[in-house]
Amino acid sequence: MESWPEPAVPRLPGRGRPLRLTDTATGEVRPTAPGPTARIYVCGITPYDATHLGHAATYLAFDLVQRVWLDAGTAVQYVQNVTDVDDPLLERAERDGEDWTALAERETALFRADMAALRTLPPDHFVGAVEAIPEIVPLVQRLLDLGAAYLVDDDVYFSVESAPRFGYESGLDAATMLELSAERGGDPDRPGKKDSLDPVLWRAARPGEPAWDSPLGPGRPGWHVECAAIALNRLGGAFDVQGGGSDLAFPHHEMSAAHAEVATGSWPFARAYVHAGMVGLDGEKMSKSRGNLVLVSRLRESGSDPAALRLALLGGYYRSDRDWRPADLAAAEGRLDRWRRAVALPVGPDAAPVLDRVRNRLADDLDTPAALTALDRWADEALARGGPDPEAPALVRAMADALLGIAL
Repeated sequence: MESWPEPAVPRLPGRGRPLRLTDTATGEVRPTAPGPTARIYVCGITPYDATHLGHAATYLAFDLVQRVWLDAGTAVQYVQNVTDVDDPLLERAERDGEDWTALAERETALFRADMAALRTLPPDHFVGAVEAIPEIVPLVQRLLDLGAAYLVDDDVYFSVESAPRFGYESGLDAATMLELSAERGGDPDRPGKKDSLDPVLWRAARPGEPAWDSPLGPGRPGWHVECAAIALNRLGGAFDVQGGGSDLAFPHHEMSAAHAEVATGSWPFARAYVHAGMVGLDGEKMSKSRGNLVLVSRLRESGSDPAALRLALLGGYYRSDRDWRPADLAAAEGRLDRWRRAVALPVGPDAAPVLDRVRNRLADDLDTPAALTALDRWADEALARGGPDPEAPALVRAMADALLGIAL
């Protein structure tokens, strides 16, 4: 599957700081400590609707993770999936009387355009579930061979009892797991399962649904095993960061980790599980099912500068749930205008301390509010009093671009 064009990332003087992130599995802010190449997997979209601001906020957070690593001299290998066959997609296509493949292709193309407009760094591997079926099937078969999977009618289910560390990633109790499983694509009430939490690995063909021939019988993959297979085959085990929105911590990331760890016999699937907070509207989580979406593409079509939209989303701490307000975009437009006028000056205040401050704040669990404030102060001083340094405006322009993805 095609990714999107890569924006240029300026090189900054000196070297960035080691990145620390909050790991959901431990609840601690921990060093990421990658080797020469950092490995990151971020769960992608199910393309049955356009990119909303909740999506955008998540992908911007992990874009910053890559930028901080790159600034520290670390190469990055980034993998993202697209769940281009799944129940929500098929249901939307049936509702609208549209071919499901056409719907998936159109919305994936729109997602790529939104990500390019927001200047997010593209994944090295952008992989659809459909194209990954030849690598998903062997993983399911491996789990069957190990006795970690079983049949219910013709469907294949994973046994959570086969995963000795099951629950370590989310840290939830059984009652909460059951509640979230029912809300987030599971089928805890399915008769014949060994455990209500057991997730489907391979869904046997149903009338009117797409299916692929395989040694498992005709069918299609489950959601969680898709990401396990794609990540293992491109990053291997114990990669540095598994990322996504906080609604993926359970069941998706918990189940993907369990599949991979049981299949390979090694632990952990990822060295850190990092989750972005939810973006809401009028006090409710922004989601396709609720229909309360603010779409990136519509904001762009209405004339909003993608750089201002990016700034508005970076104005909140990535792990915090927060509401979207039109005033956030207006404030970001004002901030962007001040920054652009400041870097257009022939001279400015010394920017080296600002670079240190921005690097330090981003490396400390992506503290974007403090990083933006550091640039605000420089811009305000430059506009009010100018400064002695003719190189400062160019340095601020470069740091805003390299570290925050903001083109001034």
